[in-house]
Amino acid sequence: MTDKKAMRTIRSFVRREGRLTPGQERALDKLWPEFGIDEGTETLNLDVLFGRDAPKVLEIGFGNGASLAEMAKQQPDHDFIGVEVHRPGVGQLLKSIETDALSNVRVACTDAVELLKSRVPDKSLDRVQIYFPDPWHKKRHNKRRIIQPAFVNLLTNKLKHGGHLHLATDWQDYAEQMLIDVSANERFQNCSHSADYIERPDYRPLTKFEQRGHRLGHGVWDLLFKRV
Repeated sequence: MTDKKAMRTIRSFVRREGRLTPGQERALDKLWPEFGIDEGTETLNLDVLFGRDAPKVLEIGFGNGASLAEMAKQQPDHDFIGVEVHRPGVGQLLKSIETDALSNVRVACTDAVELLKSRVPDKSLDRVQIYFPDPWHKKRHNKRRIIQPAFVNLLTNKLKHGGHLHLATDWQDYAEQMLIDVSANERFQNCSHSADYIERPDYRPLTKFEQRGHRLGHGVWDLLFKRV
């Protein structure tokens, strides 16, 4: 008999729905048809999705979307796809899209791993960014972390040659694991001169959460790898 438990996919997230504010709910109802990526199985044509040929950036787990919206505003020549499983965060990003009149953002409310596997074409992304993913800090839960060798290999397939993977975390243990797992993939080259971490690039906004961490003396580790 097949062991169903063994076949079950280990998720890197838990859906905690939370309550939508009236503004978030309105944004979902009004703006999703224009800026949302519906569930499906067909491969996406990213140039058609945005109506132009421009560098494509995928962010996984954007939270409330403030950082992603700021990046999209500062880089109008780039197109951004944000993936988040929590609908209040999706609604909040859609509000920002409307407030800032952003035409270069699209939003998916789904499992990023499944989206990458089934809908994102190979060699179509110029950058993948994953900022402050759930650290699953208890050792028995480390297997739930999104950065694992198999996922890193999936990302190499989706990035163009010369594209970048940018990671950031405030958990040193996770930073060290990320460094090991990505460095082990021969299709990635570390952009750090010291073969470990980099200073926060100007294009990644400093979040309120991060500012608070700095005040409390917490560290943040940025990793940048180039697809070769």
